[in-house]
Amino acid sequence: MAFKLRNFFLLLIACTSIVTSQTTGIPIKHAIKTIRVKGGDIIDCVDIYKQPAFNHPALKNHTIQMKSHLHSASEQTKTLQNSTSSSKVPSQTWHKYGRCPNGTIPIRRPSMNYPTKFRRRHDITNANHSFTVVLTEGFSYSGAKANIKVFRPFVESNDDYSSSQVMIRNGPLRSFETIEAGWAVNPRAYNDDKTHFFAYWTVDGMNNTGCFDLNCPGFVQTSIDVLLGADITDYYGSDITIQISKDPYKQNWWLKFNDVEIGYWPPEILPRLRHQGTLVQWGGEVCSPKVGTHPGHTSTAMGSGQTADIFGSSGTISKMLIEENSHELKQPEYFFTNTDEWDCYDQYFRKDEVPEPVFYYGGPGSRNNPRCP
Repeated sequence: MAFKLRNFFLLLIACTSIVTSQTTGIPIKHAIKTIRVKGGDIIDCVDIYKQPAFNHPALKNHTIQMKSHLHSASEQTKTLQNSTSSSKVPSQTWHKYGRCPNGTIPIRRPSMNYPTKFRRRHDITNANHSFTVVLTEGFSYSGAKANIKVFRPFVESNDDYSSSQVMIRNGPLRSFETIEAGWAVNPRAYNDDKTHFFAYWTVDGMNNTGCFDLNCPGFVQTSIDVLLGADITDYYGSDITIQISKDPYKQNWWLKFNDVEIGYWPPEILPRLRHQGTLVQWGGEVCSPKVGTHPGHTSTAMGSGQTADIFGSSGTISKMLIEENSHELKQPEYFFTNTDEWDCYDQYFRKDEVPEPVFYYGGPGSRNNPRCP
């Protein structure tokens, strides 16, 4: 079922204003240990109480919540959590080269090529983004979860980006707030063509705010083991589980990766989302200055690079669940789908003939695809 664009909030991450407070290539302050990974990544182990989050003016007196209260939810929720887990230990490539000591968190040092600001996107209806998503709205949301199959799609240039994610938002079109997480191939942000685990947030529709991972103050990390921005190509072809849920007592929005708590977005930095989400969205996105170009469309792929099918070769998102005020995970009552460029990227939402809905999506862009102009 198509969803009208006037009510639709794109998965706008790349090709937008993305601000980082860190100086690229410079060691992060308060690093206790540095881990160098083959291939170029540098991870700084930073005192958890001196992490970048606390440079945010709203978090000067913030007390870290080390563990969420999400485990105290109902038995129904626990059962659903168990059934949707990918049951994989969050192993990441950098673990082969060292671990951070107790009392610290890992922070990926931005590369020398990481921009302090991506070019601003003034009009979200212009032709920089192509997206294929499924969403639900109409209620107050306190969480979302899904299994996302990991791929390494082809990305044509450093100006392009391909991602798959879970997103919760609130607010009007021009100044919405969003928190989201998933995987991405983003050469400009990560200095390679590998697949990375990411988190992202903005509070003003990406007009003046918005950043990945820990590249600006805001997200509070608690995990010593999971690195935001980490290479996750070891998961190629298998599922990762992404969950974003609001703590029923502290109101922090917790991020989980394969059911392991990573950290949270505090309500102090989210004027609208501190109360609730109004839309939940799952899906894929390609960002490129060549999206919508006729001829000369980008060859950057979405999902696996294959068009949607039910046999496992295309991008796949399953176990799509939401939480409302009861904080119980459940299937949404209503789903809507939206695809921008059917000739370049498509989707198939399988719902009626299966016990649980599954969203298949993706495509090759213009690469070996005469249908895509």
